[in-house]
Amino acid sequence: MKGTHLGEFEELVLLAVAALHGNAYAVTVKGEIEERASRKVNISAVHSSLYRLEEKGFLESSVGGATNKRGGKSKRLFKVTAYGFKSLKEAQSLRQSFWNIIPQLSTQE
Repeated sequence: MKGTHLGEFEELVLLAVAALHGNAYAVTVKGEIEERASRKVNISAVHSSLYRLEEKGFLESSVGGATNKRGGKSKRLFKVTAYGFKSLKEAQSLRQSFWNIIPQLSTQE
């Protein structure tokens, strides 16, 4: 298993895979991130992150059935592992702990 650090983009990819519960492959992950984060995403960056997250043990994948629409090519479907969910919860907890110690944000200065 590679390093356990979870970068910002990796976290978005992991969250998108979790949100897609069972229908997560590179194109759907890209679409989910673009829609929810209002952020343009390169498909090759998504592919790289998916494979890196799998190497780190946050994701696991399987090959789906081939379809005529894809010219007979199979999709690689991803799902979050228990370790991946644990890491997402830790990232959420860390962020919340910082928000809890920041004084009330105010537009008045």
